[in-house]
Amino acid sequence: MIIQIVEDDISLSEGISISLSDTADTFYKEHTIEAAKLGYIKYGSEINLIILDLNLPDGSGYDYLKYVRENGNVPVLILTANDLEIDEVTGLTMGADDFLTKPFSLAVLRARVNALLRRSKVTEAGAANTPSPDVYEMDGMVFDFGKLIFSKNGEDLFLSVNEQRLLKILLDNKGIILTRDTLIERIWGDSGEYVEENALSVTVNRLRSKIETRGGEKHISTIYGQGYKFE
Repeated sequence: MIIQIVEDDISLSEGISISLSDTADTFYKEHTIEAAKLGYIKYGSEINLIILDLNLPDGSGYDYLKYVRENGNVPVLILTANDLEIDEVTGLTMGADDFLTKPFSLAVLRARVNALLRRSKVTEAGAANTPSPDVYEMDGMVFDFGKLIFSKNGEDLFLSVNEQRLLKILLDNKGIILTRDTLIERIWGDSGEYVEENALSVTVNRLRSKIETRGGEKHISTIYGQGYKFE
């Protein structure tokens, strides 16, 4: 298990790695966006999770999050000292998988990290055991949950772990209204109690922006007062 920690506070970075030593075997600790990008180029395919601080010496962690999402689906947990809701909304909109505000206890960090890794493993394990018919094609899009390959009009779609799980749940229940509580429980699992109220809405909107086209057919319907439905 490999975790990349992008945090300019060296003491905190060291504390995080020690706290998670039972979870991961290797930690790549970077202190700037530039170093993180260089590290991703070298060993991005090996990374199982990224812990990313938003406030870095050479810019915003959002820049690195954007870079990661343009190049892959590795889970990202954001750290920030800013308790403003706008930060969480922005992070989730850009494809972060979870969000933690400083100061935080290392016990909470471990719980969030382990829950996120479990969700990621379940997604990968499900993909490995998924028979070939579990491929969905519609409107020029191909969602292959067997190989975890997603595309639209021949171009790759990079979906976060939460977006993949949301899409799979909706597709498996096409035409059925799924309540918000049901979706939160099935997407976030044990850590659902920590999920902010708007996290699901942000994840749904981000998935919509990737699979739906302005003026084209709408697939994810909001059933006000009830939940969501895939049509």
